[in-house]
Amino acid sequence: MPAHPVQPGRTPDRLKSRPTWLVSRAYARSAALLVAGFEAEGNGLRGYHYRLLAALEQWGPASQADLGRDTGIDRSDVTAALTELEARDLVERRADPEHGRRKIVTITPRGLDVLADLDTMVDRTQDALLAPLTPAQRRQFVSLLSRLLD
Repeated sequence: MPAHPVQPGRTPDRLKSRPTWLVSRAYARSAALLVAGFEAEGNGLRGYHYRLLAALEQWGPASQADLGRDTGIDRSDVTAALTELEARDLVERRADPEHGRRKIVTITPRGLDVLADLDTMVDRTQDALLAPLTPAQRRQFVSLLSRLLD
């Protein structure tokens, strides 16, 4: 018999109020909610697809390399993700006339529609994550997190 009963999910007292612990737990919860949301969409897309579509919608056509830098996605992962998006007719890639090997990526009208659907799911996920907070607390929470990342 163990020296103490096993209680999954217990947190040692010295960790409970440490910001690094709390942020890591909040990240784990938010990531799980997003994964579940993307899976519920049933289209096989993930967070990195959403980031690429959002970047293309906001900033317009871009090279694959620029998309990787802008979204923080590794270059080889960008290529694989764009192949998946292109197969679904959500983006198109064309040779850059000024640089033979470079591809310029553009979001398609279908990609814009899918992005709008994903926005709705991501909004629902934000609401689920922040449900315990009032609207004012939500704004403050986002403001404080933004300051930590600046």
